[in-house]
Amino acid sequence: MSPKPAFSSAAAVVTGSSSGIGRATISALAKAGASQLVVHYCANQRGAEETAKIAWQSGCEEVFVVQADLQIPSQRDHLAEVAFKKFGRVDAWINNAGADVLTGDAAKLSFAEKLQWLWRVDVQATIELSRNVAQRMLEQTTSESNSEKLPPSMTFIGWDQAPLGMEGDAGQMFGPIKAAVMAFANSMAQEFSPDLRINTVAPGWIQTSWGESTSDYWDSRAKAQSLMQRWGTPDDVAKAILYAADPANTFTTGQTIAVDGGWSRRFQG
Repeated sequence: MSPKPAFSSAAAVVTGSSSGIGRATISALAKAGASQLVVHYCANQRGAEETAKIAWQSGCEEVFVVQADLQIPSQRDHLAEVAFKKFGRVDAWINNAGADVLTGDAAKLSFAEKLQWLWRVDVQATIELSRNVAQRMLEQTTSESNSEKLPPSMTFIGWDQAPLGMEGDAGQMFGPIKAAVMAFANSMAQEFSPDLRINTVAPGWIQTSWGESTSDYWDSRAKAQSLMQRWGTPDDVAKAILYAADPANTFTTGQTIAVDGGWSRRFQG
């Protein structure tokens, strides 16, 4: 008899899953046996519906597409309420949503405007939503009569360069923003273990929408700063997220997992 998939019959939520890393994570969860998924989006409804279609095609039984602007408290509450009401239990919550200030009209904003937007979405909204969800997860764990249920997990997205910093506006924006997220995740792990496992996945140079259209300089730098000499992909990050969120991975909490192909110290700028 073949072993059950890692997420067999599990329920999971991935915020910001209309494209990129979020979409890859939904797809990976469905293929790993998750039976109930929430695809969250803010503005990209078409992308979210395409993500849901991918999940269905991969065998997921129930997929709910939920719109919520996480900057708005009532909409954050709505997202959490829908997930727990629909599923009864959430086994894995992945905080992937973040403001895109590098592409589209947002790229034209001033440094101060970008920083404010990143703070509201990536930090404040993530913190307040996570506290809400963590409380619900603790309540579901306390109320469950099945003692064999494994502790639920929450996974955050950081940045591999946040602890040490990077030159330029991007480093001065994303460094402190993602460092705040990573610090919060570590504090949550200290607070809620062993009833709730909390980890961070810290991507390096990942070829999402910005990486697909960036300059030759950034393309060569991304490849040179990885020992694997290539960009990372959303699928690479999704694999690490599934490792951290795996219900059976009960001895991994309070960790930060870098997904950067191995940091190369040989890069010459």
